[in-house]
This record gives sequence, structure tokens and C-alpha cells, in this order.
Amino acid sequence: MNENRADALQTMKNIAAHPELYIADWKSKQKMPVIGIFPMNFPVEIIAATGALPVIIQDSKEPISEGNSLLAEFYCGYTRSIADQAAKGMLDIFDAFMNADHCIQLLGSVDVVRELLPDKPVYFEHLIAAMDDSWTKTQVQEKIEAFIIEAERVTGQPISDEALLACIQSNNKNRQLLRNIFAARRNGDAQFSPAELQAMIVSSMIMDKNEHSALLESVLANAATKPRDQRIRLHLSGHFCHAPRVELFELLEDCGAVIVDDDLYTGARYISTDIKESMPPRMALADWYFARNETIPCPTRVQKTVDWDSYLLNALDNSGAEGVIVVMAKFCEAHMFYYPELRKTLNTHNIPHLLIETEHEGMPVETIRTRVEAMIERIRRKSPTRQITQESA
Repeated sequence: MNENRADALQTMKNIAAHPELYIADWKSKQKMPVIGIFPMNFPVEIIAATGALPVIIQDSKEPISEGNSLLAEFYCGYTRSIADQAAKGMLDIFDAFMNADHCIQLLGSVDVVRELLPDKPVYFEHLIAAMDDSWTKTQVQEKIEAFIIEAERVTGQPISDEALLACIQSNNKNRQLLRNIFAARRNGDAQFSPAELQAMIVSSMIMDKNEHSALLESVLANAATKPRDQRIRLHLSGHFCHAPRVELFELLEDCGAVIVDDDLYTGARYISTDIKESMPPRMALADWYFARNETIPCPTRVQKTVDWDSYLLNALDNSGAEGVIVVMAKFCEAHMFYYPELRKTLNTHNIPHLLIETEHEGMPVETIRTRVEAMIERIRRKSPTRQITQESA
């Protein structure tokens, strides 16, 4: 890896690990607000069009202490981490917060932020979850307008259609660059580790998009592909709102697997869909809300024409993945409610799969290792070609 490419990748790793340092540096240079965005559906282009920086708030790697006294223990690790960060002053760097999702646990953490940071504007509008109702599109368009009005109020900057289009274009370019990398992985190119791919996605959620795209272009310049290897090909599914621990990715690779595709929020789900540049920008933002759910369906949304399990079967066909690792954040109700349907579909199609429940406080590495190794062995025994390859090794 040449020096420029290595430096660009390291920059993204550092920003993903320490977003507060990038945010502080950006604010000192740009003299503009930084707006904290809660996952998963707020269109960050609206904030960027004011000249402010939208940053999707990440799960802190610090142990949760204060947050455990502010939210019940049955809240997911991400929401308790948000409360913990608010209590410890780690969110003070943000000038305001905006949210577009209706999750009871997420709303609880947002309420903590509102209570502990009373001088910071905290804005919430719910994008309707029923995608098929006759009034849904009109309501979503109204919400987009409400987002724009609030962004203008908080930042003190007007939002023109020209500025919105420019931000749509820069975000589309960033998504396209990341999709190129993910497509190469799907086709068998393993030049980037799963941890490096996560760093690219998470840093994109934090950085100015033009700046991030320049780093991606440096990383992709003169990239040397790796030939398709013989490791077990897996699809990683689930984990909304925040990234799984890097240790999990490393464990899967240690066990002889390679992740060829995913539908994680900090993964394919985040970069799946561009905003149409041919439509008026405000209408395009509303259209994007529906298009994203059609590309990778979400169990928090209800749409008759798409479902997550059918998407997953198609994704497995496209990637050649031989099994599925389902990663579920503990107490994630949307995922818990949908998982039985997902499991039924995978069982019906005789697709090996494993559910791994994750928690902020860590994971039982050796227990998970044993379960993953057992699953991989089942996949090898299921495939005559795999058995021959293993015996010849």
C-alpha cells in the first residue's frame, strides 16, 4: 500500500475512533455549528446545505457508568451510551440535535440529552413508518419541509434549492465511492478488512463529505485487488444504529470466514441508495426515504411490496454467501420482533445461520468463537467442494 493511500486510510480510522477531535478541528476552522444527528433516517443533506456539519452520533467505547442510572437496564447499549455521553459532557461539542426516528429507547436517550443539555436545541420529527398509506408521501414531504425550517432556525442560515442540490451531489458521490468498495468485496476482493470498511463508513458519518470522498479516492488510487480466497463466505445482518465491535469482525476472520456482504446500518444500509438529482431537491429527499426501504428493507418500516427476509435471500444469491451471521443489539425491540420471521425463512431455505446478541459492555469472545466454528464446520460438511478443498489442504 503506497504512503498516500495508507495515510488516507489511517486518517479515516483515527476519525472513526475519535470523532470529537475531528469535530473540534472542523469547528475551529469553519466557525459554523455542528449538529448531532441520531440514526437512521434524518437526511443530513439538509444540515450540510446550511454550511453546518451534520454528524451521526456514534456509540462511545467507554464503559457506561452515568448512563446506567439515567436509563433502565433494558435499554439498548447505544441509547444508554448516548445518555452516558450526555452526562459526562461528551456531547457538549454539538450545537444542536436532530432526530427523525420513533424508537421508544432512542426517544428516552434524546429526552436525557434534552434534560442534561437545556441550552442545546433538540428537535424531533417522526417520519411515518407505514409506507403504503395514501397520505404517507404527503406527510413525508411535509416533514422534509419541517426539517428544513428547523435547520434554518438553528443555524441561522437559509437553505436554497441550489445548496440542497450541491449537497445531494456530494453525498451521492460519497455513497457511490463506498458502494464501489463494497461491490468489490462482494465479488471476492478482500483487500480491505472488515474493520477497515467499518472505519470508512463511520468516518463518512462524521466528516465533511467532500473531504471524505477525497480520502476515499486516495485509498482507491492504484488499488491492487486480491484474488478470491477459499474462506467461508458470510453475510452479516442486523445491528441498527451503531457499529458492531471490531473484535467480532476479527473473530469471524480468525475462524476462517470472510464477510462478503451485509445489511448493517454502518455498512450497506447506509450507502445503499442515492438521492435523485433529476428531481426538485425537496421532493427528491422525500422520495429517498421510500427508495431506501425498497433497496434494503428495514423492520422498523411497514411496506407490503418489500420485506427484509426476501431481500436477504436475494442478497445471498448475489454475493454467493454460504451462511448468515445475525448480529442483534441486546434489547433492540424492532429486531427482536422481526427475527422469528427471518429465522423461519432461513430455515425453510436450509441456509446456515447464527444469532449473536451483542452488548455495549463487551462480548463473550470464546463462547462466540465456539459457536462460529461449529457453524463454519457445518457449512464445510454441507458442501462437497468444501470438503475436497479441506482434505487437499
